[in-house]
Amino acid sequence: MTAGPFSDPAAVASYVEGPPRAVPGFAAAHALVDGLLAETVPDDGRVLVVGAGGGLELAHLAARHDGWRFDGVDPSAAMLRLARTTLGPLASRIELHEGYAADAPEGPFDGATCLLTLHFVPVADRVPTLREIRRRLRPGAPLLTLHHSVPGGDARRTWLERSVRFATGPGAPAEQVARSAATMDERLALCTPEEDERLLRDAGFTRVAQYFGALTFRGWIAHA
Repeated sequence: MTAGPFSDPAAVASYVEGPPRAVPGFAAAHALVDGLLAETVPDDGRVLVVGAGGGLELAHLAARHDGWRFDGVDPSAAMLRLARTTLGPLASRIELHEGYAADAPEGPFDGATCLLTLHFVPVADRVPTLREIRRRLRPGAPLLTLHHSVPGGDARRTWLERSVRFATGPGAPAEQVARSAATMDERLALCTPEEDERLLRDAGFTRVAQYFGALTFRGWIAHA
């Protein structure tokens, strides 16, 4: 995972509006993550957020759990500054760290999230990244992921175009949709759902199960 487009001031400035527009059921996904974490994270629990830039999931979780403490890690200093702005007074229970999963505090954490992040992590780095998260979790603690995960073969481009069309609106010109889908395919580290589940297991996670699916976005819960 690199800072990538999130070192671009324009991309950072517009980020907060992006995920709710691009991810079908974005608010529902956050509610699901909250509920799944709350099943096992204690009232005074500690949660690791990987890919914390922007602060959207941190703000959602911190506002609903007064006793939880958070550590967020992200490679983009600009996105971490945006997170501090997003969090406002909630930031008092949150430590933000510039870097990658390997730069996060050692924990142990009672749960972790990695939302809208893994599709930026090169496939070759995916298992090492997931292992760094897992070793910081208490035994049995959950990891919640959410990212682009696309079928292979001829269906791949079709689903990417559907995702683009959702974000841009049904009136977007077909040529624009096709170009944007091709850019996604080129720039993102996209795996199939089967590959994503295998990578979680290869990193040592167990009880891997999908909890969310909408167009090209899928989310999994897995346990350390």
